[in-house]
Amino acid sequence: MSNTQNDALFILIKTLTKAEKRNFQLAFNRDNTKEDVLFIQLFNALDKMKEYDDEQILRRVPDIKKQQLSNIKAHLYKHLLTTLRLLYKTKDALIELREQLDYARVLYNKGLYNQSLKILAKAKVSAREQEEVMLYFEIVEFEKLIETRHITRSLDNRAEELSEESRLINEQLNNVSRLSTLALRMYGLYLKLGHARDEKDTLMLKSFFDTNLPPVQQQQMSFYERIYLYQAYCWYYYILQDFVMYYRYTQKWVDLFSEYPALKDTDMDLYIKAMHNLLTAHFHTMNHDKFTEVLQEMENFITEKEESLNENTRTNAFVYLYTGKVNRHFLDGTFSEGLKLVEEVEEKISEHQLTVDQHRVLVFYYKIACLYFGSGDNDNAIIYLNKIIQLKIGNLRADIQCFARILHLIAHYELENYSLVEYLIKSVYHFIAKNKDLSQVMEEILKFLRKNMYANPRALRTAFRDLKGKLEIIAKNPYERRSYLYLDIVSWLESKIEGIPVQEVIQQKFRNKVPRI
Repeated sequence: MSNTQNDALFILIKTLTKAEKRNFQLAFNRDNTKEDVLFIQLFNALDKMKEYDDEQILRRVPDIKKQQLSNIKAHLYKHLLTTLRLLYKTKDALIELREQLDYARVLYNKGLYNQSLKILAKAKVSAREQEEVMLYFEIVEFEKLIETRHITRSLDNRAEELSEESRLINEQLNNVSRLSTLALRMYGLYLKLGHARDEKDTLMLKSFFDTNLPPVQQQQMSFYERIYLYQAYCWYYYILQDFVMYYRYTQKWVDLFSEYPALKDTDMDLYIKAMHNLLTAHFHTMNHDKFTEVLQEMENFITEKEESLNENTRTNAFVYLYTGKVNRHFLDGTFSEGLKLVEEVEEKISEHQLTVDQHRVLVFYYKIACLYFGSGDNDNAIIYLNKIIQLKIGNLRADIQCFARILHLIAHYELENYSLVEYLIKSVYHFIAKNKDLSQVMEEILKFLRKNMYANPRALRTAFRDLKGKLEIIAKNPYERRSYLYLDIVSWLESKIEGIPVQEVIQQKFRNKVPRI
């Protein structure tokens, strides 16, 4: 039996929509050659299977011999991609643009140089409109090839025009490459480290950023040059927890689409991601009104474009929209109300299981666990925290994995599972130390749990007050404040001291516009 996750053909078929399946079958039912019949039979067999299994395929399609299966699968995969390309040619401007280059190449090979140049000229206009710098470069280089090898009777200054175009595009491509690499590596650092843990992290980050940031003049930059520049700055300030500067660059990112409105349609993923980052900025700056406004704007855009979304964009739209919906309940403390989203999120994760990455699933599980914890349902909080603990994802988002274990201990403490807490503390401490993520906040919580598991109620209330006082002092250290981004431990302590639910404490802070910490 092959691994379901590793069989490319099986995964591709499972991501097809009803319309895509119908289009494929219609394409092959036109001729009905013996080979086509085998393709359709294999396609139908795979479509009905829940898990990939070679032996099951051979039983369902007896006309396919074992030694043929690999070749037939490869051909079916190719034919699926061909029909999908034809189907989406009119829906994806980039696919159509690349097709124009193919046509120009065919005409060139036939010796029809002027016809080829005419198509390239039109394609160049489209590439410029779509800010597709790499394709623009490819078109110009093709034009140069034709002009240098053949007499086309072009204008006298044609060589100079093409040379200047090529030079400018080369500069743009160099900037795009360097800035996109910087943005990607900054994102990679965030996935590995989370927020800066200490001065060493900060110095490393600043040195890396300054060294790799190319000299740029924003006024002369193209759309994607500016996008990658803003993304790099976004991750830089986000890792440093400078959320005001993070907000400024997320707003620049979104505003850029107002300058290039056509790109909202040609690069929907990037626009939705920009709005997601702006929402995150409003979330961390506690700007509830703006958060609600942007969330509604995002939802309206996704609803309006629903029919034209591809699977990739649909997955991203789910992740970003529901992250925003859940975060709204964290902002105003309406955890119990937020639990209504859990079933929808679970259904969406299942629906997009082949395209949503484990990092997103991890974040959703943690947020759901926090919703249950905030609403006082520790049993269900533990269920989702156990899912995180059991995920095999290496050191991906080690920060969330560490805080999930801390919250796991607190939830068991709330349920008075003291012997289990006592047993788990050592393994949790070991896990956090191994990931070099033991903050003062975590250390104080672990000490508190170890020391006060069996304390009487009167002594316990005093212990809660003492811990709250220590944590408020620790919070003055900017590197320790990151702990409160994952777990509002102070509101939990206040709920224990005052004898009221956590969400009521947070709701009071929200109504009175009191900072969490």
